[in-house]
Amino acid sequence: MLDREGFRPNVGIILLNSHNEVWWGKRVREHSWQFPQGGIKYGETPEQAMYRELEEEIGLRPEHVKIIGRTRDWLRYEVPDHFIKREIRGHYRGQKQIWFLLRMCARDNDVNLRLTDHPEFDAWRWHDYWVPLDVVIEFKREVYQRALQELSRFLSWPPHGERRHSSRYLRQPHGQRGQRSTDKPQQPAVTPPAPETELLTKE
Repeated sequence: MLDREGFRPNVGIILLNSHNEVWWGKRVREHSWQFPQGGIKYGETPEQAMYRELEEEIGLRPEHVKIIGRTRDWLRYEVPDHFIKREIRGHYRGQKQIWFLLRMCARDNDVNLRLTDHPEFDAWRWHDYWVPLDVVIEFKREVYQRALQELSRFLSWPPHGERRHSSRYLRQPHGQRGQRSTDKPQQPAVTPPAPETELLTKE
């Protein structure tokens, strides 16, 4: 489903814990990290799509979260031609996204990365709110920055010097909960994202 300008409607999700750290997911079999996101299906509202993607990608239901805010308007990014399937080049330009800021009301153990047969992530962690944009694929960086900046107005921050540091360890998929990775450095080394070969295979 594309609009007249060739952009596919999409939602992005920034999920917070009680310390204003964000849920940061590692893409399956890649060394790239990102927020949950996904397409809006025909007949869905952005909020309905957000709840569906939240459950499909990280296993959380509406009762597990509280909506804090959302972006006022669509944020757009264009996808380079070499990431676009040949048969839709010239029609598809990229994604337009409504971003939601959520507060997690559940436990970490409620996260389930393997709820579907085609998981998006194989590990996750809590990260400081201002995530390192250099680990996000280049054509998405501006949208990530704009979403984080716009949604930060909904948050209150502790006084200077009292901000809690991130937990800095990987969470494993559902079924391996409670296992910390003991061979990882405190700040995991992350290489730039691999090309998003599956970008257009998922609505």
